[in-house]
Amino acid sequence: MLDHDTIRSFIKVAECSSFSKAAELLHKTPAAISYRIKTLEDDVGTQLFLRTTRSVSLTPAGLHLLDQCRMWLSWLDSVPNELRQITDGIERQVNIVVNNLLYNNESCAALLCYLHQKFPFTQFQVSCQIYMGVWDNLLYGDCQLAIGATGSESLSNNINILSLGDVEWIFVMSPNHPLAKGADTLTEEMMRPYPAINVEDTSKNLTKRVAWLLPGQKEIKVPDLDSKLQCHLNGLGVGFLPRKLCQPYLDSGQLITKNIQNSRQPSQLSLAWNNEKDGQIVQHIVSLFETNDPLIKGFLDLITPGSAKSKV
Repeated sequence: MLDHDTIRSFIKVAECSSFSKAAELLHKTPAAISYRIKTLEDDVGTQLFLRTTRSVSLTPAGLHLLDQCRMWLSWLDSVPNELRQITDGIERQVNIVVNNLLYNNESCAALLCYLHQKFPFTQFQVSCQIYMGVWDNLLYGDCQLAIGATGSESLSNNINILSLGDVEWIFVMSPNHPLAKGADTLTEEMMRPYPAINVEDTSKNLTKRVAWLLPGQKEIKVPDLDSKLQCHLNGLGVGFLPRKLCQPYLDSGQLITKNIQNSRQPSQLSLAWNNEKDGQIVQHIVSLFETNDPLIKGFLDLITPGSAKSKV
């Protein structure tokens, strides 16, 4: 009923609004095209075109079939290449999860453009998660590779690890914040009256990481690191931010730093991938990180320079 030639004929008539023009473009006779479309309408039991002496237009059913046929034709045309890709060990779908700390719009777009050009028949999907949410997507979701998994040790035997380095943290606030004019070292009693700005862990299955928060202190949760930074710049609250993210604002005086009794330790981050789901594409992405390819440098903007890499 809907063989390759019938689909092409139907689409061409719909696009040209003419049997004769479609026939000319397809190098067939108008009678052959008309017969094929009439046979299709008989097979589906529905009129697909409204015909007048001057024009041909689609019925509502015809409009629906046109959308479907375009998808089918695209799929039929891509099948040979997709099958060769599967035979060559190239993944049909690659899902990547990126830690909110390392997510970079420009680098993400550049990587996707590169991957699409190199592997045009693979579907790519990128998501952004926070703290243990990265591991959650890798262990319990459908992601094959994570950029910025927390820690330098694998949580599963089937997950390989490549250490990326550390993100250093610094306690900051706006120079207009009430605590800004006080002592250089702040006590819990001094900080407790003021909100802590935090980004919530997105893990659903693993134990969520507890953000910096004092007992009895108000917490304001925001969805991402950029929102947290803006809250600090506006003097809404206090808390830790990556040192490299803050440095331009510290230099300009838009943020200041204070010492506190219990500083936050650096966060170790890693590239992690499932060795039971990896194929040529995942391995290719891993090699980009192993060789410090310029394509991925934007993901490492907040990583301390010179951090040693190790592979597990």
